[in-house]
Amino acid sequence: MGKSSRDELDLLHVGFNQDYGCFACGTATGFRVYNCDPFRETFRRELDKGGIGIVEMLFRCNILAIVGSGTSAQYPPNKVMIWDDHQGRCIGELSFRSQVHSVRLRRDRICVALEHKVLVYNFADLRLLHSIETLSNPGGILALSAAAEQTILACPGLHVGQVRMELYDVRRTKFIQAHSSGLAALSLSLNGRLLATASDRGTLVRIYSTADGSKLQELRRGADPARIFSIAFAKGDSPEWLAMSSDKGTVHVFKLATAGADTRAAAAVRLAQTDGNANPVSALSFVSNILPVPYFASERSFAQFRLSEEVRSVVGFGSSPATIVVASASGVFYTAGFNAQKGGMCEQRSFCRFLEASDDVDHWKALAESGAAWPTGAAGVRPMFSRRDGFW
Repeated sequence: MGKSSRDELDLLHVGFNQDYGCFACGTATGFRVYNCDPFRETFRRELDKGGIGIVEMLFRCNILAIVGSGTSAQYPPNKVMIWDDHQGRCIGELSFRSQVHSVRLRRDRICVALEHKVLVYNFADLRLLHSIETLSNPGGILALSAAAEQTILACPGLHVGQVRMELYDVRRTKFIQAHSSGLAALSLSLNGRLLATASDRGTLVRIYSTADGSKLQELRRGADPARIFSIAFAKGDSPEWLAMSSDKGTVHVFKLATAGADTRAAAAVRLAQTDGNANPVSALSFVSNILPVPYFASERSFAQFRLSEEVRSVVGFGSSPATIVVASASGVFYTAGFNAQKGGMCEQRSFCRFLEASDDVDHWKALAESGAAWPTGAAGVRPMFSRRDGFW
């Protein structure tokens, strides 16, 4: 389908897959998937009536969840369509009475955030497993652990600044009063052991253990308010880094402390270290041991990366150590590296306007290399399914 103007290429959505190896974007005419390293367009799908507001990947699987955007879109904004790119069509749908604000996938679950609900479905047959009431959630704030070892979901609770965690494997629900103001972003580490939260003030990110709900670390982006767009843990069972992006146009990278450590004491020790291999803290951090002034105790970012524009962006971690990847709403993809010993400003390593990428893509080769797999049901077949509303 031809594109008559630059406006038709405007991004409606951009987001990384679970390991930051790919990212997907929704446009006014369809959706596209890009590989991060090496950077290339993997495939694109142009629809008769485009407008895709959400594209959620499942690692490098051929299955994606898409949600339409706009009144004349081929798929309405109150439906989650399950797209099988091997077949080049939708093979199922979830339909709701209100707009879908976000979708999260793992190999056995589909989680959908509506304005006041989070709904959890079994992937194989779209059977509703759990319905959760939340505070008003127009931003679709929702996090889901992706690794197979445990299933953990985090979403807003019923009180301002409260996080509800569902630990499905042990059948427990935990509540954390993470912030005094409303939530802006949540993120879980790949294995679900760590939770990161940010409030709508945008000054602090707090790290919690999902096992017992204890606060492990407090990280400060800055003193002035900001809108947090994304938070990302580095890959691995014990992630060493956390990154966040905001409307200030700067990506901040923080070093994560050892889980369970007394982070205030650890910060004071690290401040005295000479190798610089730690988040900086205020020279007045000792005040927090005398007076309840948390501003001085929180840790500042270890490394920073400045984008060329102050636009919505999502951040992840690259395939090489001490690298970040960023995709922005202006259609720019960045990779940058930072000094893992000294921190400071990141070095930009690549810059690409991905909406202007070539159409000449070897689609079938990309699919063959992706190792695509479908989460089958008990009979091992790919079901064609449909489930409506999910409120019974």
